[in-house]
Amino acid sequence: MSDKVLKLGVPKGSLQNATFDLFEKAGFNVSGYERSYFPRIDDEEISLILLRAQEMSRYVADGVLDAGFTGHDWVMENGSDVHEVCELLYSKATSKPARWVLAVPNESDINKPEDLEGGIIASELVNATKKYFEQKNINVKVEFSWGATEVKARLVSGIVELTETGSSLRANNLKVLDTILTSTTRFIANKDAWADDFKRQKIENIAILLNAAIDAKTLVGLKMNANRKDLDKVLALLPAEKSPTISTLADEDFVAIEIVIEGKTERQLIPELKRAGASGIITYPLNKVIH
Repeated sequence: MSDKVLKLGVPKGSLQNATFDLFEKAGFNVSGYERSYFPRIDDEEISLILLRAQEMSRYVADGVLDAGFTGHDWVMENGSDVHEVCELLYSKATSKPARWVLAVPNESDINKPEDLEGGIIASELVNATKKYFEQKNINVKVEFSWGATEVKARLVSGIVELTETGSSLRANNLKVLDTILTSTTRFIANKDAWADDFKRQKIENIAILLNAAIDAKTLVGLKMNANRKDLDKVLALLPAEKSPTISTLADEDFVAIEIVIEGKTERQLIPELKRAGASGIITYPLNKVIH
């Protein structure tokens, strides 16, 4: 075991599987996280610890961990003094930011935050919720919720709950009055660890590889051949901001073209390329894209 080890916290719970999937795509082999709070990773200079995202920033700020992954919401909720390494646009369901929303039942006659004056609000995000109402000069009592907060919407005046797709709110017949906080996953570091040359380089390396894996999720590689007489027509269809690689083939009348494109454009683009004269069209998934 190396004398130099980076103590890295990984969120247990809803983000756990998405985080380890991302590590795998970044080139790391992680195992044992189904049975242990100390998963194994094929890098002797990294020690992994599973912790709840809600408490991650506190342990990073206190130096128990050198770095970790958590939501921006929990950094704000805990008031943690940490270094933010980077934003990581991934989550348990989508790449969209999660939102903490103020919600009430659809049948409620409450239609704006001011209507909650004197009421009770249930939320796991207590401090941020209190700050929201204080800034609006609305007097409410904010109570901590131990989970299943949607159920409590009909027991108290309103709730502040986390939503990513809105499906749970719709299923429970709740309407959103306002957004309290928008959050994405952040890679955070202890400030002393960030000042350490070894730990900082290790953290930066991880950030580069994880972001490369995230970027690769939405992109595909595209290869094709084209006759030189059709080259201008084919190139005109490719994204203008990209510069494709063009190589001469054994038959000098033909060239090979290679480019990376957004995966969402692939379905529309390929038939158009075929009609423009491209042939031997191949698309392939990417593991990492480093800009």
